Amino acid sequence: MSKLVIRPATAADIPAITAIYEPAVLYGTATFELDPPSEAEMLRRLRDIVAAGFPYLVSERADQVVGYAYVNHYRTRPAYRFVVENSVYVTPNAQGEGIGRALLDALILASEERGFRQMIAVIGDSRQFGSIALHRSAGFVFAGTLHSVGFKFGRWIDSVQMQRALGPGDTTSA
Repeated sequence: MSKLVIRPATAADIPAITAIYEPAVLYGTATFELDPPSEAEMLRRLRDIVAAGFPYLVSERADQVVGYAYVNHYRTRPAYRFVVENSVYVTPNAQGEGIGRALLDALILASEERGFRQMIAVIGDSRQFGSIALHRSAGFVFAGTLHSVGFKFGRWIDSVQMQRALGPGDTTSA
């Protein structure tokens, strides 16, 4: 297997990022979006996230983008300025190969380097056992479940919340 490279995402990565996200929207419950966004929308999101100072990463293997991850505002009110929410997506044919963990580890490090103190995982669907296990293995702890907050594929879906301290977390003042 070729070496995995993790680097900042660029506009040139948008077609691959869009292609990775589309099946998650159409067939999965990791996201509560119902319609896959266009490449133009995904580019707008990338630019907004990066312009706000958040990390947005891709993983490449054999010069192919096989996953991406980013953080964004957890909430926009000023008191939440040290808290980020993560997103990690891996192309379906490469899931279970450690790509998500490598991306999440790099995302945690990049977020700590930017001074963030808490990372929140908002996991669509309490049946997302892989995502829950991934976050647990990276030091996230269970913070709660919001029951039946999404409706997709003809059923009500929970949202699992997990949390991980970054850097000194809440042991020092901001």
